[in-house]
Amino acid sequence: MAAGLAEPDRRVAIVEPKASWPAEFDAIAASIRGAVGPLALRVDHIGSTAVPGLPAKDVIDIQLTVAALDRERLAPALARAGFVYQDIGSDHRPPGKTGPDDDWRKLFFQAGSGRPVNLHVRVAGRPNQRYALLFRDYLRAHPESAAAYASLKRALAALGIDRGVYADVKDPACDLIFVAAEDWAGQTGWAPR
Repeated sequence: MAAGLAEPDRRVAIVEPKASWPAEFDAIAASIRGAVGPLALRVDHIGSTAVPGLPAKDVIDIQLTVAALDRERLAPALARAGFVYQDIGSDHRPPGKTGPDDDWRKLFFQAGSGRPVNLHVRVAGRPNQRYALLFRDYLRAHPESAAAYASLKRALAALGIDRGVYADVKDPACDLIFVAAEDWAGQTGWAPR
């Protein structure tokens, strides 16, 4: 880092839910659909900002579902929409999940400027694509689980830890929620809508 320049703050800040998050997602999703056209099978609001009433980092997480992780076609189209490719090749694999590594691969982009956005590009029908949607829907349907998750996120943020450490600590808690979500999905016949 050059002398006199401050290092970016990598600590996590959790904010109260904002009524604007769904409308912000809608606008960003329209831009993504316009950029990638028929390559987009689905564009979904995921993560904590997609769960009404859930405190979160003020970052809109979006899942773009595609038929194939075709970086050569997707990256230029998303760049025109203001997204910058980040070299994060796969998602966290929950314990006990078997199968090929491809089941957890993704392309990851962030907004180049303006409103912070994480764009996760995943293949339709793969476990990581399903995970994001089921996790979101389970928390939407179970406010008590969402409240417990919010307490964990606030406590971790209060420690002033780095974003990477925050994610590493939070992943096992998400896995526990996902176990309950899988049971709920089986009992209710949940399927991505």
